[in-house]
Amino acid sequence: MPPATATTLASCNALLASLARSGRPAQALREFRDMLARGVPPDHFTLPPVLRSCALTGAAGLAASSHALAVKLGAHDNLFVASALVLCYAGLSNLADARRLFDGMRERDAVLWTSMLSAYAQRGEPDAALRFFGGMVAAGMELDAVVMVSLLLACGQLGWRRHGRSVHAACVRRFLGMPLSLGNALVDMYVKCGDFAFAERVFAGMPKRDVISWTALILGHGLNGRSDVALGLFDRMANEGVQPNSVTFLGALSACAHSGMVDKAYAIFEGMKRRGIEPELKHYSCMADTLGRAGRVVEAVKLIEEMPFEPDEAMLGGVLAACRVHGEMEAAERVSKRLMDMCPGKSGYYMSLANIYLDAGRYSDAERIRGFMKEVKVNKLPGYSSVELDVEYVCLADRKSD
Repeated sequence: MPPATATTLASCNALLASLARSGRPAQALREFRDMLARGVPPDHFTLPPVLRSCALTGAAGLAASSHALAVKLGAHDNLFVASALVLCYAGLSNLADARRLFDGMRERDAVLWTSMLSAYAQRGEPDAALRFFGGMVAAGMELDAVVMVSLLLACGQLGWRRHGRSVHAACVRRFLGMPLSLGNALVDMYVKCGDFAFAERVFAGMPKRDVISWTALILGHGLNGRSDVALGLFDRMANEGVQPNSVTFLGALSACAHSGMVDKAYAIFEGMKRRGIEPELKHYSCMADTLGRAGRVVEAVKLIEEMPFEPDEAMLGGVLAACRVHGEMEAAERVSKRLMDMCPGKSGYYMSLANIYLDAGRYSDAERIRGFMKEVKVNKLPGYSSVELDVEYVCLADRKSD
């Protein structure tokens, strides 16, 4: 390579690395494309920041092209490039390809093991995360705070309180003091496992708390019907000068839904907008749930029809349930039609409408819905429960309904 080209490549690599590290991944990818257009040949130092930027921007197509380029350059066996490929695919939620590349690597460092574990936990695959952790221990990898955070996330997703407490005990033995990220993970795990006493004990003992710490408790209490506690924490948080985020508002709105506090919910909803936080679908869903539980079903349907998003299945299903409780026949028919168009194979929504007709004494309409279910071959699904055993968990399903 001529000296001038080598100098240009070094400059490009330095710029790409700087942009990727400083939170400007889209600009990094534009510079990469410009570099290729100018005929500057990439090397194994070019690819890691490019792959990182692909993951941050969700550029799956460019990630695949960069992978092909790595193979063409013979750089895919380089530890740094291979690690970047694994992390890129994991960041894009392509865990199958990430794991395939991970298993094919001749050399793996602790960062790569930890990142793969985090990917499983953060992408909602707690079983795979815990199995992977077993391999990590067998390989003699160091178990740092990042590993413990991933383990706690997996335990919380599975509701494994006993295993989570074991991880907590290991954290106390291994770490002097409690890093903020680990404290937040512990609070989140105990909340998800329903142990609010321990969650509050950890929260109270944290030397430093941020919006994530507060939000974990507020959201947990709010979703579990402890409205007074959740809203009290929300007010305390504001008094201590911690700025709420969109998830914090979601917890406060959930608390309002469980307690039927419609006016308070509207005040919080409008407070979001005043703080410059645009409500998302989940916030509108909480508002519709609040209205539905309070018997203001027509108002909930109007909110759905006027909001700037298309409603999802969960939102419409909640309003349909409220329609049955409060006997709102016309609203039930409108919501049911949307649900049946959205999920034609789900039996629950047909049965809900049929039951609403039965409650209203409209037996012929209920029978018509049941007949239509048979005609389109929609069957009732069996229920199931999950229980924790000594080592693993098991799902127990009842027999399929006739």
